[in-house]
Amino acid sequence: MSYPVNKAAFIDRDGTLIEEVNFLSRLEDLQIFPFTLKALTVLRENGFKIHVVTNQSGIGRGIYTEQDMHAIHQQMTADLPGLIDSFHFCPHLPDAGCRCRKPNTGMIDEASAGYTLDRQNSWMIGDKYLDVETGKNAGIRSALVRTGYGERTADTDHGADVTGRNLLEAVEMIVGETVKPPLSAAVSQAEGEQ
Repeated sequence: MSYPVNKAAFIDRDGTLIEEVNFLSRLEDLQIFPFTLKALTVLRENGFKIHVVTNQSGIGRGIYTEQDMHAIHQQMTADLPGLIDSFHFCPHLPDAGCRCRKPNTGMIDEASAGYTLDRQNSWMIGDKYLDVETGKNAGIRSALVRTGYGERTADTDHGADVTGRNLLEAVEMIVGETVKPPLSAAVSQAEGEQ
């Protein structure tokens, strides 16, 4: 069985799409960044599938329930209508050794199970080094945002393909990178114009 080929953006939740709140569990603490709606709209207009991939060890720690987390995701879906294809989460503790916890690729594999992932034009976007590492582990490109924990990470040798002040700036760079022809085609075109 062959699946359609799609490019996708796998986006971290806390500190990337929404304000970082330590162990977010209450709807009244949910604050979507003002640039998130436009950033997701730009991705959608440029043909990206959009998946949220988030480590939620607060569930494994007993700080909040899976229902609390789903309520946050339902509110985000209502506030960002038609823009998020799916939410994927890891409820496990950091030392659990599971496949799903970033920087492992279980959530990306799960999100892209119904299609063939265009790895050359797909991105992992987040505010931590582990998001960059997740992208590398999945064989896709990565973008680091300076919101959330990103300001601390951005000044290190993180290895992201692009770094933006926030999600919108990163998305604008991603769209510019994605639509560029391969370097060999650009060189051939430039040589032909001489």
